Amino acid sequence: MPPVQSETSPRFFSAFWRLAAPYWWSEDRWAGRGLLAIVVALNLGLVAFNVRFTAWYNDFYNALQDKNAAEFWHQILIFTGLAFGYIVVGVYQLYLNQMLQIRWRRWLTDRYLDAWVGDNRFYRLQIGSIGTDNPDQRISDDIQMFVQKTLSIGLGVMNSVVTLVSFTALLWTISGDLDVPLPGGGALTIPGYMVWAALVYAIVGTWLTHKIGLPLIGLNFQQQRLEADFRFRMARLRENAESVALWKGDAAERMSLKQSFLLVVGNFRAMMTKQKDLTWFTTFYGQAAIIFPFVVAAPRYFAGEIQLGGVMQINSAFSQVQSALSFIVNSYSTLAEWKSVVDRLVGFSHALERVDEERSRSGIDRADAAQPELAVDGLAIDIPGGRRLFENLQLAFKPKEAALVTGPTGSGKSSLMRAIAGIWPFGQGSIRLPSGKRTLFLSQKSYLPIGTLRDALLFPGGVTADDAALAKVLTEVGLARLADQLDRSENWQQLLSGGEQQRVAIARALLHRPDFLFLDEATSALDEPSERDLYRLVRERLPDAGIVSIGHRSTLKALHDREVQLVPASAMAAG
Repeated sequence: MPPVQSETSPRFFSAFWRLAAPYWWSEDRWAGRGLLAIVVALNLGLVAFNVRFTAWYNDFYNALQDKNAAEFWHQILIFTGLAFGYIVVGVYQLYLNQMLQIRWRRWLTDRYLDAWVGDNRFYRLQIGSIGTDNPDQRISDDIQMFVQKTLSIGLGVMNSVVTLVSFTALLWTISGDLDVPLPGGGALTIPGYMVWAALVYAIVGTWLTHKIGLPLIGLNFQQQRLEADFRFRMARLRENAESVALWKGDAAERMSLKQSFLLVVGNFRAMMTKQKDLTWFTTFYGQAAIIFPFVVAAPRYFAGEIQLGGVMQINSAFSQVQSALSFIVNSYSTLAEWKSVVDRLVGFSHALERVDEERSRSGIDRADAAQPELAVDGLAIDIPGGRRLFENLQLAFKPKEAALVTGPTGSGKSSLMRAIAGIWPFGQGSIRLPSGKRTLFLSQKSYLPIGTLRDALLFPGGVTADDAALAKVLTEVGLARLADQLDRSENWQQLLSGGEQQRVAIARALLHRPDFLFLDEATSALDEPSERDLYRLVRERLPDAGIVSIGHRSTLKALHDREVQLVPASAMAAG
């Protein structure tokens, strides 16, 4: 299992601030700040209600002790009003808190989607040496948990601070002084002794909680990664169901999924053990806190210095102070999970930044030029890790010309196309694209978005066509049976065969009418007659376009004007 990447405390809070701060200065800042201000005010209102409830305990229990029925019912009426107000404030505090959560999450999700999908970073994360596990999980789950837990913890800290300030003064006043006899005679007077008792109790409890619960941070980090890996493997099986079924790979995939889940179970069991240890302590700590103030206040009560109502008021105030001081104890599991989420989002952000740094260091100069042809000059292509595929490539692709790029498997044909497309940064040399001309790249496995067939044909946008034009192009590429299904919504990538998907891709190219069309094994799933017919259709419908193909079939040579052979760098060195 790879080591957990966890920031140290100073760096962690700096990284957290870089994640959290931008929203509060974004275009949605006024709505966010307004909601936060209201939520904070309502939270403070809940603290004020708790202070009033503590005073009510004194009056209510004194009425019981004095058997004063009139005062008893009067206090019941007061409690009813307080309880109703507390409920109203609590409901709207939760509602507006959730409203703020969804606004913040929406903004963060948009930002991360732009960063991940924009400029093809999602692709470069996969091909480079950077790597980051399950970016989809980080955007969907981690952002949701980050927003929810940040607000929960932030408001909890504020609540604890305000509660501590409010109830410490009250507890100091009502607890009185404690005289501790000294061995040599006399006594040591401790003013506000209940405050000091709560402070010592919380400090010891917090230190022990941190010592026991620290491993949960790393375990939570790993659990989120392993859960995401398990979901990804199942989704991948669903997407490749036919291939696995044809290979009769169900047993192997089942074993792989079970092994992946065993890692989830193993890490979760480790979490269970640490959580059990932490729960042993925190439960004992919480239960002891119930009786502790009664034990400490008992001497003054039995000495007749305070009444029963005073004891109950001290107990309530002590509980509030002790709870505020014990925020870390009571929230340690949440804090551990929150820190692991922040670490994962920080790691994802750093990976996206390194993608751009890696691209900026690319030696491939790709730019527009005032020339009709697409020119490659002195181009060398590497793979991540440094191995060179080919070098010093000089060639030009002209309009109205069809060129076939050939070469041994692994010679870099597909990487050449990726470099021309601007998504392969590894190498050096220059690529000059005709200024103002459009390029379109079709790969062997065509991507069809989930949605209507119309969406699949017009993907990724920027072109319009009426139903008649779409039906005509479908008929031309041999998919006449789909001409009346333009508004049918399906997962077309699973519904259509590989050959049919490639026909849809050709239809898409005819609709977009590029100036240069690149086809990387884009007809490999078709039989040779169908392939020949589609190439003739492309040449007929796009007479001014330059066409560049990559393929291994010998029959492709007759469909192109010239052939370009790539020589691997290893072969050149051997020669």
